Amino acid sequence: MLARAAWSALVEPGDPVAGALVAVFGAGPAFRWTRLATARGVDVAFAELGGTGTDDALEPLRRRLANAVTRWEPRLAALDPRRDLERLARVGGRLLHPASPSWPVELGDLGPSAPMALWVRGDGDLAALVRRSVALVGSRASTAYGERVATDLAEGLAARGVGVVSGGAYGIDAAAHRGALAVGGCTVVLLAGGVDRPYPQGNARLVEHALASGGAAVSEVPPGAVPLRSRFLQRNRLIAALGSATVVVEAAWRSGALSTAHHAAALLRPLGAVPGPVTSVASAGCHRLLREGAAVCVTDTAEVLELLAPAGEDLVPEHGEDARPGDDLDQGARRLLEVLPRRGAATHEDLARRAGLSVAEARAAVGVLALAGLAERSAAGWGQARRGAGPG
Repeated sequence: MLARAAWSALVEPGDPVAGALVAVFGAGPAFRWTRLATARGVDVAFAELGGTGTDDALEPLRRRLANAVTRWEPRLAALDPRRDLERLARVGGRLLHPASPSWPVELGDLGPSAPMALWVRGDGDLAALVRRSVALVGSRASTAYGERVATDLAEGLAARGVGVVSGGAYGIDAAAHRGALAVGGCTVVLLAGGVDRPYPQGNARLVEHALASGGAAVSEVPPGAVPLRSRFLQRNRLIAALGSATVVVEAAWRSGALSTAHHAAALLRPLGAVPGPVTSVASAGCHRLLREGAAVCVTDTAEVLELLAPAGEDLVPEHGEDARPGDDLDQGARRLLEVLPRRGAATHEDLARRAGLSVAEARAAVGVLALAGLAERSAAGWGQARRGAGPG
């Protein structure tokens, strides 16, 4: 655990070289290898691997490792994972790593870019919280329409026991968290900085409410870490990985929420987008996802639940429409119904000519219509049945 804590402070989130190194060695030996490489050089560190069988696995990474070690070196001297863990304990947090029972296995889909560890606040089992969950994301500069939709979706999902995952930002993220909490649901807040300093500060009470309601605040950087722009972008891959599906509620053309959508698509997670007014700049990103076929259109909770259905469960029922006279008729009878006079009457020969049928077909069709209560006979011929008339 100490080595995982050290790695999460040493490298930036999503560093694939560090991930590959740890995958080959394990966290502890990889950290010792890195110290040796910074002290005596990568070539010497490789030479020290003799006979371990890992040198062949790392050979394709040799050049990238050399660059990475120079990038990691400035932080090595100041590393103090025990201090970081103490700071975490002071805010009631815990460190999760891949061997922890509460570690979400979904993060394995990120491969070498998976987080080294997760710094977590909240008493809930994180793996259980995200096992059936939806990532609801969108723009900070949201509209009242977008916030209303995000709130409604989150309320509907949480009421059905689905977890809500988002980034704790202003706008759509905050609306999603609030919607889940409003109905007593659980929500997971993914932070770009340390869990001891929620950002933005204006949502700190929202994060505390999420924790008190059985949710969690999660980061892959240690307490005290600042939320850099690059960390927001990397945080988005965690949101996409932890959500069983991702829904973009509102996003401008270049919204950061689109990066979450792209991560979800790359991970083969179901992706939905909520349409907005065609004149709304705030929905341009959603429309872009829909037009490119990257996302499916979702408009309510039932359609979001359909994204979660692995084998046809929770499918949206077909929207019923009012039955119309003639819906269950064959083609000939429908054509004859269209030409039956509302007033007056027509002979079989007239009806056949108007409908493009033979006289025999017209006789058979008008008989069907009469049985259905849609046609009635008079001395002059056939016409549409009077309203309220039934089969004779």
